Amino acid sequence: MSTAASALQALQAQVAQNTTVEESAVTLIKGLAAQIAAAGTDPTALAALTTALNQSASVLSAAIAANTPAAPAAS
Repeated sequence: MSTAASALQALQAQVAQNTTVEESAVTLIKGLAAQIAAAGTDPTALAALTTALNQSASVLSAAIAANTPAAPAAS
């Protein structure tokens, strides 16, 4: 396989991965909006939602850090 073909294949794979991640983020945001609406002003439901969001944020932060390539060194 040529260098150009390999680069194109890698780019296509990255675009597919980004699309999947973006779709997951949209699903998360829509679900969050629904959960907030369902909780209304119930303090117990809001506290549970806050706890769940904090846990999700920690997991997401760790995943982003683990899967973000290091910036290229300045030349």
